[in-house]
Amino acid sequence: MTQHRIGAALVRDAEGRILGIISERDIIRGMAGHGQGTSQLPAGQLMTRDLVTVTPQTLVVEALGMITRHRVRHLPVLDGERLAGLVSIGDLVKARIEEAEHEAEELKAYVVSAG
Repeated sequence: MTQHRIGAALVRDAEGRILGIISERDIIRGMAGHGQGTSQLPAGQLMTRDLVTVTPQTLVVEALGMITRHRVRHLPVLDGERLAGLVSIGDLVKARIEEAEHEAEELKAYVVSAG
């Protein structure tokens, strides 16, 4: 994960079904219990099985709320049974900041044109 600069990866079975997600937090928890031997464990032993997912139609603000409520940092995006992607808290915060900046620019343009 470090090599690819990602904080989590989905774990799938041979047929491609999602079994869970393994994150940096899962690995740290594994190290607390298994020490250096953690790197020799299968991902399935460390992964989080109970996934919190969103759909492509889920609003950014809704996804941020889910991340907060469920105390997770990554949300798989499922389109029916098909994996459409994986969003992180960083992705969502960046999108929300861009939305806020766009709203501020629109408000500024409105005030200038009304003035």
